[in-house]
Amino acid sequence: MERHPQAFLLCALIFISFFALLHHVEAQDQKGFISLDCGLSPNELPYNEPSTGLTYSTDDGFVQTGKTGKIKKEFEAIFSKPSLTLRYFPDGVRNCYTVNVTQGTNYLIKAVFVYGNYDDLDNFPSFDLYLGPNLWSTVDMNGRTNGTIEEIIHKTISKSLQVCLVKTGTSNPMINSLELRPLKNNTYNTQSGSLKYYFRYYFSTSGRTIRYFLLNQVLLLVS
Repeated sequence: MERHPQAFLLCALIFISFFALLHHVEAQDQKGFISLDCGLSPNELPYNEPSTGLTYSTDDGFVQTGKTGKIKKEFEAIFSKPSLTLRYFPDGVRNCYTVNVTQGTNYLIKAVFVYGNYDDLDNFPSFDLYLGPNLWSTVDMNGRTNGTIEEIIHKTISKSLQVCLVKTGTSNPMINSLELRPLKNNTYNTQSGSLKYYFRYYFSTSGRTIRYFLLNQVLLLVS
């Protein structure tokens, strides 16, 4: 039987290209994702964040209160675009984001906080973060020049969800980005309540950027 190396090579290339394309298409699927760049002008169009491939949009329309600001220029090189702007809340005690969700679905909810001396006060804020009526975490940014992240897995019981920032002292609550990712309901299954992030250990020797399309396959398995 005569062999045709060129034909074999062509088939192999087609096979590899097909699965590369399939992986790319799956990687770009952001169905159900909510990625809010807090403080982004409502006049700006949604944009793609190159290191993760996520599409971010303004938080305008998800929150009715607060003022917008930007971290200082000397910090901009350290952070990605979603962390460069922020929304802070000088008025009222409790200010909430309201997000439409799919009822009965597990969501990974991530909130990012970068102070960046946006107010020229050099006073790192401290405040409480609530998921609906329940305390999620106390955000104490004292000395955290690289910012901080809060994560929680929550199963929704209605078609909307509130993430609230609550003032507990003299400093103003603030937030840079808010992200929601729908998960398969068999991921970290729980009968009731929510699962708060405790710690994560990175086995990789490469950078710590975890792309969203690896979420169910890697991020959640090593958390």
